[in-house]
Amino acid sequence: MDHVFIHFWLVKSLIGKLKSNVLGQLEKEMSKQEIIAMVLEQDNDAVSAKISTISEEDLPEGDVTVRIDYSTLNYKDAMILKGIGKLVRKFPHVPGVDFSGVVEKSSSAQFSEGDRVVLNGWRVGEACWGGYSQKARVNSQWLVHVPDNFTNAHAMGIGTAGYTAMLAISALEKNGLSVEDEGEVLVTGAAGGVGSIAVAILSSLGYRVAASTGREEAGDYLIDLGATAIISRKELEEEISSPLSSQRWSGVIDNVGGVILGNVLGSINYHGACAAVGNTNSNTLEINILPFLLRGISIFGIDSVMCPLDKRIEAWKRLSQALPVEKLSKIMEIQPLSQIMEQADNILSGSVRGRVVIDVNN
Repeated sequence: MDHVFIHFWLVKSLIGKLKSNVLGQLEKEMSKQEIIAMVLEQDNDAVSAKISTISEEDLPEGDVTVRIDYSTLNYKDAMILKGIGKLVRKFPHVPGVDFSGVVEKSSSAQFSEGDRVVLNGWRVGEACWGGYSQKARVNSQWLVHVPDNFTNAHAMGIGTAGYTAMLAISALEKNGLSVEDEGEVLVTGAAGGVGSIAVAILSSLGYRVAASTGREEAGDYLIDLGATAIISRKELEEEISSPLSSQRWSGVIDNVGGVILGNVLGSINYHGACAAVGNTNSNTLEINILPFLLRGISIFGIDSVMCPLDKRIEAWKRLSQALPVEKLSKIMEIQPLSQIMEQADNILSGSVRGRVVIDVNN
């Protein structure tokens, strides 16, 4: 009887080893499977981008592997794809500053296989590989669970732009902005990604929103998102005669910088504030100190790239509560990865309205 038991134990042990070897070999083979990705290469100073294949073995280190469904196209993405500004220093490189998808593997206690996740910022797509790929391996501290009422496509319709808009609104509200305030909240660059979602959220929260744009054809679109007034960009660019104008804005979300930002500061209500989120017009800012001294206004710089995790989680929670899906659907359009270079030209020329979501599997 002892001989039978030993024989059984040996057979069971052998089967276990064989199973382990087979599974190990299977994992190795799976890690070599082709992954479609947009890959940047550099030849001297020239950067080229093309859809290519990589393997899971090529992915950077991280404790979570994500099967990506969607990424998106931001202004920074377009600059990187076109080799503008030398934002990427190490090649080959997979761009894409954000993505949404499903956890495939995880050694993190915070995430399990099958969890839906979104990633924004952390210099992903710039200093490390990003979302223009069918898979990504990343640090679990960079991920946030997708709210239940958003699909993965919705999460990228929001993406870095919408998350930045929410951070800006929260900063203004912490400074005292209220729907009871006199005046409108001004959103500059309102037809772009951040601007569109800012208009949609602010109007849904009950604020009166003045949307500034340089595109006359975007007026109806912005009114449909909830804007109560459309302000021509030219009006805000006009030279002002005094650093202090009549109080007009209860708060400002500025996407453009430069002359427009400098001009609107003099029209912000007493103790009001401006959240600066972009610089599509200019990096420079010439201002007069009087609005700060005589009206106590403030400027808040919104850093969406290295924002702490707790603020990210709170921003996505508020987005799920304050951004109606029906408005989001009007803002976003889905394009295949194969069209991304053409879309990059469009966003750099200022002809993109709202948000471009990239389907990385098409």
